[in-house]
Amino acid sequence: MAETLSPGELLRVLRDPTRTEQRSLLFGAPSVAVDLTAALPPGAAGATGWDALSELPCVSIGVAETGVAPPAPALAAAVDLVVASAEERALVEQRIAASPLASLLLVQLLRRSLLRGVAEGLLAESLAYSTLQAGPEFAAFRARYSPRECESSDEPPLLVRRDGDALHMRLNRPEKRNAFSAALRDALCEALALVLADESVTRVLLSGAGPSFCSGGDLDEFGTLPDPATAHAIRSTRNAALLLARCAPRVEAHVHGACVGAGAELPAFCRRVIAAPDAFFQLPEVGLGLVPGAGGTVSLPRRIGRQRTAWLALTGRPLSAEDARAFGLVDEIRAGRACY
Repeated sequence: MAETLSPGELLRVLRDPTRTEQRSLLFGAPSVAVDLTAALPPGAAGATGWDALSELPCVSIGVAETGVAPPAPALAAAVDLVVASAEERALVEQRIAASPLASLLLVQLLRRSLLRGVAEGLLAESLAYSTLQAGPEFAAFRARYSPRECESSDEPPLLVRRDGDALHMRLNRPEKRNAFSAALRDALCEALALVLADESVTRVLLSGAGPSFCSGGDLDEFGTLPDPATAHAIRSTRNAALLLARCAPRVEAHVHGACVGAGAELPAFCRRVIAAPDAFFQLPEVGLGLVPGAGGTVSLPRRIGRQRTAWLALTGRPLSAEDARAFGLVDEIRAGRACY
C-alpha cells in the first residue's frame, strides 16, 4: 500500500506550489491516501483548506476504517473516494496501478461533474473516453481481447410498442445479453427522439429481453471505428444518454440480471429504477483502460454522488439489487419483469 498521510501532512502538500509535480502519476504517484480518522491541524476544519485536492493529477483516497472523526467530514467530502477497509483500499490501489491514466481521467471528470450541465458533462465524458481510446491501457486490453463470432439476428435490436399514452421499449439482443451495440444505440436514439417529439407519450417503460437488462458496451465493436476523433463525432451526433436525460421525467427503467456499464449508466438518468431481485450493477470500464462512456460520469453522480460513483468504477465490484438500493441507484426492488 502507498504511504498514508495525516491531514496535516496532506495540507502541507496542498500548500506547496509544486504539489502537482509531487503528486502525479507521471512521477510514480498515481494516488494519495489520507487518514480521515487522524486529528486535524488547527484551522483546517473548514472545507477551503482542501480545495487544492481537485488540482492533483492523481486519485485521492480517504481512509476511514474506524469511521470519520469530527471534524474530518470536510476533508472526507473533498477526496475522490472513501474506503472503509484495508481490503477495499488494496483493491482500489491495485486497479489504479493497473490503469493509472483511466483512473485519473475518471476522477477528473467526476470532480467537475455536478458543476456542469448534462450536455456539457456528456461532451467532457466523450472527449475523455476518446483520449483513452488512443492510449496504452486500452491498447493493452485490445491486444488481450479476441472478438467472438456471433450469429447475426434478423430481430430488431430494440422493440417498441405503444399502449395508450405509454411507450414500451425493450432492448432486444438477448443472445448477447443486450450488449450496447451501435445498432442498438441508433434504435434507442430514434425511439427517444420520438418521445421528445410526442408529448402525448406520458410514460416510457425501458426494459431488456433475455437473461439480462444490458451487459454493457459490445466488446466486439470496441476500437473498430477509424479513429477516436471520429468516434467522438459519432457520440456527439447520436447520443442516447442526452436524449434519455431530456425525457427522463417520463421514463421508468425495469432492470434485471446484469446491469453492467451502459446497463447501469443509462437507467441512472431515469425518473425511477425498478430492479428485479437478481439484478446486479457494475462499472468495469477502468479495467479496460477507459472511463464510463454511456453517460455514467453524468448520470451516476446525480443519483449517488461522485464518491460512490468513483468507488464503483475504481473497485469494479458488482452491487446486488439490495446494495444498489442502499446506494440510491435503485428506487424499488420488485419480483417479475416489466411486460412488453
